[in-house]
Order: sequence, then structure tokens, then C-alpha cells
Amino acid sequence: MNDTTAVAVSGGVDSLMAAYLLKQQGHNIIGIHFLTGYESESINISEIAGQIDIPIKVLNIQDAFNTEVVDYFIKTYLNGKTPNPCLVCNPVIKFGVLFEYARKLGSTRIATGHYARIKKDSAGRYHLLRGVDQGKDQSYFLAFLTCEHLSRACFPLGNMTKSDVKKRAVTNGLHPVTRSESQDVCFIKGQNYGDFLARKVGYTPEAGDIVDRSGTVLGRHPGLHLFTVGQRRGINCPASEPYYVLRLDTDRNRLVVGHKNDTLLSECRVDMINWIQPAPQEPVRIHTRVRYRHEAAPSTLVPLEGNKASVQFDRPQSAITPGQGAVFFVGEEVIGGGIIT
Repeated sequence: MNDTTAVAVSGGVDSLMAAYLLKQQGHNIIGIHFLTGYESESINISEIAGQIDIPIKVLNIQDAFNTEVVDYFIKTYLNGKTPNPCLVCNPVIKFGVLFEYARKLGSTRIATGHYARIKKDSAGRYHLLRGVDQGKDQSYFLAFLTCEHLSRACFPLGNMTKSDVKKRAVTNGLHPVTRSESQDVCFIKGQNYGDFLARKVGYTPEAGDIVDRSGTVLGRHPGLHLFTVGQRRGINCPASEPYYVLRLDTDRNRLVVGHKNDTLLSECRVDMINWIQPAPQEPVRIHTRVRYRHEAAPSTLVPLEGNKASVQFDRPQSAITPGQGAVFFVGEEVIGGGIIT
């Protein structure tokens, strides 16, 4: 019999199909449904298990999730940066806490419904590749995984398109038990970031000046936590052309704004890089994605000391945002990723 594979099952169509495919391939599988404390709807676990005919365990990870993901999100936002919590959640929670629980249940690897692929080369090293569905590819969110993580990971949907997954689910009688697929951060569903932060932290937002690049005061903002680099909405300063957020000056509580062309940058600094493949020792040509919905841009990566790098773009890119992830691609492969500073 094959080794046991644990499948992270949320109740959505992707995790249902991932579990279904593995079982059809003859794998011995067990489902794990984890609770973060931020669920907006209760899930009927027996309904999931019955559709695929597998046992499903429920794991409460609320403490770890708050400490490792939510607290990280709050601290980063209050420091004037815009975090991407999914980049942290995947290595720490899904392929960390969840895998350790799965291992106690006898599983040797863990599968998820991510649209990405893993390849093992002849030397035994693991590689992270884009999913074949370019519109759904989620390799960006997995850039902080290590080769060790990848060695125990499985992405059954990597070679499928989202439309194919939906069709096969219908054909095989699989019905998602969640009402919808949210594109929001999972612990902020139905809220805006400002409301979530104010309620979670319990602080009173501090109003401050809105200034242009030269320091001229243009107006007032109700709190820096309501803004992110590249944002246009909410500035409310009349001008011949719209203003966009350029920078959050947390030291002086000022919102620095400019016009569309001012948001373009030809270079950014990236720290805390996780190298899935060996770190380059000299400049290398890559494509860099500076947020999930950003088209990876031709660029040159110049390595610096201490898992840092400078990324120089062939063409200026808009709204490069401190706190977001910069993910590096060579062809279809993710070689690493870090945090934009």
C-alpha cells in the first residue's frame, strides 16, 4: 500500500478534487480540516467525508494562526507596510503546523488544492513550478517554501485548469460545502483592513497630513492604516490629475502622495529572501512578480549579502509596495522570493 497522504480539505471544490484525484490514483489518504477561529460559516465535515469516502480529522490551530499569521499582518501594517499573509501561512501553518499533525497520524506528505507543480530532478532536488493554468497559477504564494517543504508536499491540481476542475467535480458528483470562494484575506472576510485593524488592535487611529513629494501639505488623512502604496481611493485632495499613495511616513504620520507617473520605479530592494534553489552569486536574469496579480516583469537580480538583493526592472513598474512579496521566476520555475523593503 502507498504511504498515507494527508489532504488539507476546506470544503471548497479545489481541495475536494485534490482528495478525489489522489484516492482515484490509489493513494491511502486522510483529510484534515483546520480551524483558525475566523471561519465565517460552519462546515459539515461528514458531508465532505461522505463525498470522497475518507476519514477527516479536525484540527484547531487558532493559537498558532493568531501568533504566526494575524499578528504578523497587524504589526507589518502598523509599521506602514502592506503584508501578504498567505506567503507566511503556507510554510508556517499548512506545511508546518498542519504537516506535523499529519505526521502524527502516520502521513508522510501533505496535499493541498494549490495550482502549482513540483518536479524532482535526477539529483533528488525539488523544484517549484507554475501551475499550467496561467490565470489561476498560485506558485507566487508558495515562494517561501523550502526544498524540505516541497519534498513532503503534493499539488494534484497543478496540471489542471480551474475550468477542468469544476467540470470534473460536477461529473463525479463532488459538491463544495462552502458557499463561495473568497478572494479576500481569510481572516478579514467582509471587512476592510482599517475596520479589522481598529477592532483587533484596539487603538485609536491618528489623523495626519497628506503631503506631496516636496512636503507641501495637501490635506489630512484619518489614519495611515487605511492606505497602501499605489492606492488612489480615499485621498480626497482635488487636483488636475488624481493622486496616488507613494509612501507611508510612519515616523511623522504623513501620507506621501504623487501622480500616476510618480508610482513608477525601476528598482526595488528585497530582504529576507527564501532561496528554493541555490542563491546566485552574481547578477542573474529573471522575471519578478511584485504582487500576486502582477505580471512577472523582465528584470536583473543583483545578489547582496545576507539573503538580500536588488531587483532592477527593464521597464519601470507601478506601485512596488514595501511588505509585499517579490517572487523570482526563471522560466516556469520559482527560484525564490523575499519581502520588498
